[in-house]
Amino acid sequence: MLLLPGGDEVSERRPSPLLATASVLALGRRLARAGRAEGLAAHVVHYRYRGWNGSEAHLARDAQWAADEIVRRYGDVPVCLVGVDMGGRAALHAAGHTAVNSVLALAPWLPEEDVAAAPEPVKQLAGRRVLIVHGTKDERTDPELSFHYAARAKKANRDICRFEVHSDGHALHQYRSEVHALAENFILGTLLGHAFCRPLQDALAAPPPLGLRMPLASGFSNNSHR
Repeated sequence: MLLLPGGDEVSERRPSPLLATASVLALGRRLARAGRAEGLAAHVVHYRYRGWNGSEAHLARDAQWAADEIVRRYGDVPVCLVGVDMGGRAALHAAGHTAVNSVLALAPWLPEEDVAAAPEPVKQLAGRRVLIVHGTKDERTDPELSFHYAARAKKANRDICRFEVHSDGHALHQYRSEVHALAENFILGTLLGHAFCRPLQDALAAPPPLGLRMPLASGFSNNSHR
């Protein structure tokens, strides 16, 4: 499991290690603890630059490099890319790596849709399971952009779903326990073969837009939705 922190749209400064990893540490610790007995390993990707930087796509390149490093260290193992904010965009871009079998994007930063520009790529998601989670009150990254992205991606890949966390903001603080429980179920399912909870099964099976606007219920937990 590779954890991809957030970043900036444009910046060639080196990220602060502590600030950069804060957004993924709590989730990473929970997921690593849940799967440790079955060999789940978690690593945080430390970017070379804070920014995406246009066509350089530095964060996505670093995610690709990290996936290569996982293969070098562990051999032929499945990898889930877990990205937050701009790290979510990096995870979606790097999904085409041969070791990647799944992507979890939390409040992903995606660019404004521009008819004159090339759209965000989605073909690299084919054959991967993809979960996007976004707060409906996110004022930093537009949740409607992740919905439209998911709708396009669904045409190339049936195994994609998206949950909406109503009234929550960018950091998903209000329903953090529910978001983390859903993330845990998704990752244990994709990497370790555990059964998906019923809401996740329903979201993956539902046609758009239903499976792309699934509400994450208050009080959701792994144990209460078998």
